[in-house]
Amino acid sequence: MNSNHPARLRFLGATDTVTGSRYLIESNGARILVDCGLFQGYKRIRDRNRVPFPVPPASIDAVLLTHAHLDHSGYVPALIRDGFTGPVYATHGTSELCKLLLPDSGHLQEEEARHADHRGSSVHVPALPLYTAEDAVISLDSFEPREFDVPFELADDIEATFLPAGHILGAAQIHLAVQGHSVHFTGDLGRVDDPLMFPPRDLETTDILVTESTYGNRRHPEQSPEAELGAVVSRVAKRGGVILIAAFAVGRAETLMLHLSRLRRKGSIPDIPIYLNSPMAVDASYMYRQHPDEHRLQVDEFESMYKTAIMTRTADDSKLLNLRGGPMIIISASGMITGGRILHHIEAYGPDPRNALVLSGYQAGGTRGASLAAGATELRIYGEDVPIRAEVVQIEGFSAHADSDGLILWMHSAAQAPRMTYVTHGEADASDALRARIKRELGWDARVPEYLEAIRLDQPR
Repeated sequence: MNSNHPARLRFLGATDTVTGSRYLIESNGARILVDCGLFQGYKRIRDRNRVPFPVPPASIDAVLLTHAHLDHSGYVPALIRDGFTGPVYATHGTSELCKLLLPDSGHLQEEEARHADHRGSSVHVPALPLYTAEDAVISLDSFEPREFDVPFELADDIEATFLPAGHILGAAQIHLAVQGHSVHFTGDLGRVDDPLMFPPRDLETTDILVTESTYGNRRHPEQSPEAELGAVVSRVAKRGGVILIAAFAVGRAETLMLHLSRLRRKGSIPDIPIYLNSPMAVDASYMYRQHPDEHRLQVDEFESMYKTAIMTRTADDSKLLNLRGGPMIIISASGMITGGRILHHIEAYGPDPRNALVLSGYQAGGTRGASLAAGATELRIYGEDVPIRAEVVQIEGFSAHADSDGLILWMHSAAQAPRMTYVTHGEADASDALRARIKRELGWDARVPEYLEAIRLDQPR
């Protein structure tokens, strides 16, 4: 250990936004990146994806991923294309899900570039994707899966351990030992009462805690999300409408299929066709079945889920759904309506007031989903303004994130207070609200870091 080079933590993302999770640990010449996510939402935030990475990618020794969602993993292909040559460490579940998510992200980047070319809306001619599907496939060779609860060395004075976080398959908290100091990253923390995933592991003693705050200023509603979904399905089916459910392909789609299968089994919803229109969600559902130790579901419930939904894979079958009409249910990605097949379904069914569009959880600022939740009556899709006359329903109870109470309860499990808690990965009001609760209710030192701020681990204030 060289005391002339104190270890530092740099906040390269997720500091004034709920996306772009990126944290850099620097110690005696080693650089370790915790999460490598995409910035999403408002254009000024998305534009950060296009600027050069704050440190040369080739200077980073290793990347650790908390989980597979793109706001935590989606920049990996660009980092590798631009010079990073080290390993990407993740749990087995995260590594498997990234095989689905990253190539799909590259494909969507290329699709968006093609549409920008068609509209002439890009400053580049031709328009350039952030990265390609080929870049994403190449990046998968760098993944080196690791087990939960087994420490492994990253450098002479840096050791990492993955701990269960709940949330989605493979999701981990990351505990780092650096030069005699400990730093604990929540990643996205799951719920104690999640119907699909087990609760997160209790908080270990740590010097520095870096916590998410997605729901830092909100509590999940007490009403059962299953009952709320059942009510929407019943009333829209009665009027012959289509229920479009915007869902994240990983985690949320499985939860929705579980609730729909339970509702159908109880006779609480009419027996109308249910389509899972996301090839990635179809594949992810099978991956959950391969990791029974990480979730609550038994084999019979998986069988029931698969029988409930008709799996739609091809683009032609997806297009046919837009001609079919109701009553029916379509579950399709993406969860915040930022891309994917859900856009084509909204073009087809959004203008009809008989139909309904269900937002199945949190909607980040600047996304189409957030606009709809705020009452927008039209959406810009592929350069055209699409009127939205369908009923819009947001069911926040489906979120796989711990809410404000859940985060505070989880922090209570720590044997002693961290020297400092950094509140990240939330919109500004959510992060500050959680910071205030941590100081008021736990008596801990806490603050919201600035974008690109660096702190010393021996002086974390």
